[in-house]
Amino acid sequence: MDKVMAAAGRAVADIPDGATLAVGGFGLCGIPSTLIAALAEAGTSGLRVVSNNCGVDDWGLGLLLRAGRIARMTSSYVGENKEFARQYLSGELEVELTPQGTLAERLRAGGTGIPAFYTPAGVGTQVEEGGLPWRHTPDGGVAVASPPKETREFGGRRYLLEEAITADFGLVRAAVADRHGNCVFHAAARNFNPLCAMAGRVTLVEAERVVEPGELPPDDIHLPGVYVDRVVAVDPSLEKRIERRTVRPARTGAAATTSRTDSEEK
Repeated sequence: MDKVMAAAGRAVADIPDGATLAVGGFGLCGIPSTLIAALAEAGTSGLRVVSNNCGVDDWGLGLLLRAGRIARMTSSYVGENKEFARQYLSGELEVELTPQGTLAERLRAGGTGIPAFYTPAGVGTQVEEGGLPWRHTPDGGVAVASPPKETREFGGRRYLLEEAITADFGLVRAAVADRHGNCVFHAAARNFNPLCAMAGRVTLVEAERVVEPGELPPDDIHLPGVYVDRVVAVDPSLEKRIERRTVRPARTGAAATTSRTDSEEK
């Protein structure tokens, strides 16, 4: 079955207000920026989003957040987005913070039909006991708090029961996809993308390159096409943002030569 669609706008056209989305990527690496931009242009609102993070203030999911389109986030890391913090602390946004590995496993479990699983992550903390503020009141109180989690002992150690996550739609980005939806991801862009694809009841993939069926060696495929419903080709030359640069400026001239010589001598 040919799953390629002509444009991102058509691919997201039936995502309704209030839909639950599982969105792939890690930081700004491997995020489905074209599909997110199409959603922003469509005006879809009240979205309940599951993603490792929420982009930055002016890129990725941050575009939807800034426009007031996201009602709830389930994430593990939100530290690069000031608007996220403002909306959460003012009671405009509901937030469920989840340990990163637990979030990944909840998505994987949802995609494989496992309803829940036990994990040691969070034992002895408010993750277990409940009371974490999911939504604040405008004056800083707690409007909605996390519930306590069921626990059980295995081998003398206590574990928490975590429920799987499924979503109405999965939005992911691949380096290469074929027309049947088989996908290959590049390096760290593979983080969360296959899991979000699996967890979505309808999964949309934006791919930097679309090839014909049979061109991808079976052993190279990271996500089978059975999990994918729609494929959109995107321009690989479009901007890819870096969340935070941590490299020093390049040194030139005598300073660079001296540094290199000293390093070689050591």
